[in-house]
Amino acid sequence: MEKPRVVITGLGAITPLGNSCADFWEALIAGRSGVAPTTAFDASKLTTRISAEVKGFDPDALFGRREARRMDRYAQMALAAAREALEDAAFPDDPDVRERTGVIVATGIGGITTIENTLFEVGPKQSWDRISPFFVPMLMGNAASAQISMNYGLRGPVFAVSSACASANDAFCIAFDKIILGEAIAVVTGGSEAAVIPTAMGGFCSMKAMSTRNDDPTRASRPFDKERDGFVLGEGAGVLVLEDRDFAIARGARIYGEVIGYGQSADAFHIAQPDPESKGVVLAMERALLRSGVTAEQVGYVNAHGTSTPLGDAAESQAIERVFGEHALSGALAVSSTKSMHGHLLGAAGAIEGIATVLALHRGILPPTTNYEFPDPECRLDYIPNVARKAQVDVAISNGFGFGGHNTTVVFARHA
Repeated sequence: MEKPRVVITGLGAITPLGNSCADFWEALIAGRSGVAPTTAFDASKLTTRISAEVKGFDPDALFGRREARRMDRYAQMALAAAREALEDAAFPDDPDVRERTGVIVATGIGGITTIENTLFEVGPKQSWDRISPFFVPMLMGNAASAQISMNYGLRGPVFAVSSACASANDAFCIAFDKIILGEAIAVVTGGSEAAVIPTAMGGFCSMKAMSTRNDDPTRASRPFDKERDGFVLGEGAGVLVLEDRDFAIARGARIYGEVIGYGQSADAFHIAQPDPESKGVVLAMERALLRSGVTAEQVGYVNAHGTSTPLGDAAESQAIERVFGEHALSGALAVSSTKSMHGHLLGAAGAIEGIATVLALHRGILPPTTNYEFPDPECRLDYIPNVARKAQVDVAISNGFGFGGHNTTVVFARHA
């Protein structure tokens, strides 16, 4: 009996580059930046005053004011992205199918906007009676998955994943397994994050983790460039519909690509810093290749985690060298970080980067690393500098690494 296969049939995105997959992809290929001075709050007292915000997102228009007010921003964006993904997949309105369809949407922080707003509302007078009865349901990390499940009658495995900035990649892994094991015929999966708020940005500023190029926001995120000085915080959501291949073909679904495996590991090193020897990152990529049954030479593109931090980018680049060897150093392996344009979406990063990777395979165009001007001797690979590249690639990987030392690599393939 042939082993089950998992394909991607629907894509949805709410991002700093646009509030649809089409707009997101067009901006990526054009090399446009979504980074600008922060408008969500007065950031003038912070060392970093720029971010990659979602613009023009109107949850009241999408869901109605009453329902929108019962969801945190991260859940609103997840539900909007899921709506697009399910419509894009032309997913069947069949109770039997939806009973076997799961939802696994990741988040690194969950409803932190609700928490912060509520604390401001309570204030120094400790007016606890001002807390909304929807406070707990809104802040929950599983609220996005639950909202999607309830809105679309999806009764398969429904839960959330939270492993910092590896969260969405981990969600893909679990969704893949649920389908392979026959526990679901389809899974709506991805990630969402809404952390452009004072406490989150203030916390990252205290860590000195973010770029301080406040006077030049569009050029602030510069992965692998020698002048990089930290990441740019972003927000948004990405959702993909994964299906059993036989089911997708039987219903005549359009197929974007295939998930063929993954690898996971831990650094077991530091809560916030990457292992300078990159042992965990190497393990994740090696395990991904092994599980997928592909050789290093078959991989044509790496969608890098590439946050634009001095330590992280060097560690990842050197890990890619170790895993792919001459295939990487010769320029046969293309590497790029789309965070150069949309910033770092934390728990949702892997979701929109997974979409970018799938579309790169599907459309034969590799998105660039923008703002790449000054080569770093510690980063010696082909980073697709500044301009998108036409290239027909059959296999690609997407890396996601998170605080706590979580490393997850997902392998995508062009469908055949």
